[in-house]
Amino acid sequence: MKRLLDFYLTNMRIAVQEQFQYRTQNYLFMVGMIAEPVIYLVVWSSVAASQGGSVGGYTAGGIAAYYIVWTLVRNMNLGLSPYSWEHRIQHGRLSIELIRPIHPVHTDVAYFAGWKVVVIILWLPLAAVLALIFKPVLHPTGLQIVVFFFAIWGAYLIRTLAMMALGMTAFWTTRIGAVFDLYFALELILSGRMVPMSFMPGWVQHVANFFPFQWSFYFPINALVGTPTIFELFSGLLIQLAWIVGFILLIRLIWHFGIRRFSSVGN
Repeated sequence: MKRLLDFYLTNMRIAVQEQFQYRTQNYLFMVGMIAEPVIYLVVWSSVAASQGGSVGGYTAGGIAAYYIVWTLVRNMNLGLSPYSWEHRIQHGRLSIELIRPIHPVHTDVAYFAGWKVVVIILWLPLAAVLALIFKPVLHPTGLQIVVFFFAIWGAYLIRTLAMMALGMTAFWTTRIGAVFDLYFALELILSGRMVPMSFMPGWVQHVANFFPFQWSFYFPINALVGTPTIFELFSGLLIQLAWIVGFILLIRLIWHFGIRRFSSVGN
């Protein structure tokens, strides 16, 4: 366990050093992602104004806060896409990683965790500019801030592990694009990415409880900008933990059977 911890800390440190070398590229990438939440923000702020100042329990200021925090959560839960695993498996890259003394999943999780440290630092001035423009209303308690900190890392792990599990289906198929498109469509609807889940019909919110999507988007955002109870905050963290453990077990199962099918010749 100590060696694994050392590996994670070393890989995270390497990622921080590397990504700061490409800070301009990282910043431009983050700026490029602003268009999506700004569109949502403007649309739903207009809807709130037309309905007397609020919609789905959010005022215009609350909507602004939701989508500004959205930009951080979205950057936090970015990781390797399933296409990366498809490329590894089909082009022999995985052959190189199999001779290393540690599972490639650990390498990916550790490296991207280090990248998130850079993301958080670069996000702060970006959030300040968005706050000056859109005037968010945000009054979190100390407990909400603490829960939010853990929730964004939980969101990172849930979505990263989900993408890995999906990518490993390339052991059995030559193209995972169709499966990923379906996953992405469900994520848009059931995660709180397009709109807060409170805007959705009751039956959609009920269905969303059976999927991991909202725990990597809506829960961490609402933990900071909403008015959740103490029970909702801590139960949310426990549900995140359950999904993380579930995806770890799923990855172990897929790997156990999938690696037996792997054969490739790389450069």
